[in-house]
Amino acid sequence: MSLAVGVVSSSKNMGFDDGKEGKENTEVSETKTTAAKTATTEESVEDTGEKFGRQMSETSLYATEEEEEDEEGKIELGPQCTLKEQLEKDKDDESLRRWKEQLLGSVDINSVGETLEPDVKILSLAIRSPGRPDIFLPIPENGKPKGLWFTLKEGSRYGLKFTFQVSNNIVSGLKYANTVWKTGVKVDSTKEMLGTFSPQPEPYSHEMPEETTPSGLFARGSYSARSKFLDDDNKCYLEINYTFDIRKDWQPT
Repeated sequence: MSLAVGVVSSSKNMGFDDGKEGKENTEVSETKTTAAKTATTEESVEDTGEKFGRQMSETSLYATEEEEEDEEGKIELGPQCTLKEQLEKDKDDESLRRWKEQLLGSVDINSVGETLEPDVKILSLAIRSPGRPDIFLPIPENGKPKGLWFTLKEGSRYGLKFTFQVSNNIVSGLKYANTVWKTGVKVDSTKEMLGTFSPQPEPYSHEMPEETTPSGLFARGSYSARSKFLDDDNKCYLEINYTFDIRKDWQPT
């Protein structure tokens, strides 16, 4: 997550020669008039932009983001196959057959081989920070935690760890996507490819790369965010819309 704060500076040219007259004075007058008009126009544009920004709702920003994701996610994929069909395909290719067997591991083909749609269930979510106990996040059934979901300390290192279980069929191109807004403005967007996973009884575990929360007056406050777990078919297995805070210190445990 990164936040940028713009600083506008201005300078004034002072000390005109009183002895210069005529054309030079006229040019100075015209320059001042043009600068005044330009400043007035810029202020008008800035005011309009600020009003427009305040009027944009978070719901409309979500809709815009979804449209962008839909555009990015339009990938033409071939028809899905059951595990038995996938094993039958290219069976004469020795290297491909070994790769499939290695991917499937100890999967019981007789129990899941006829199922077409894969299923991914997110079992746990936790925030890890060096020197602190993990913050375990309850996963709501409706994808919308009540109230504040968690609090992070400004300028601290943290990472997300989650476990998930895959059943029925191979899930291809599983990825994690996360978007963050502050006061209605998108400040961060993250996507990470997790990989392709075969169904198995044991859960998989994944840790996101460590990040550092922003710090300073403008970084502190409340944020809204949306996290998704999707596959190559753009099938969403979990979507969570939540809010969190960045504060001067960690929330007492």
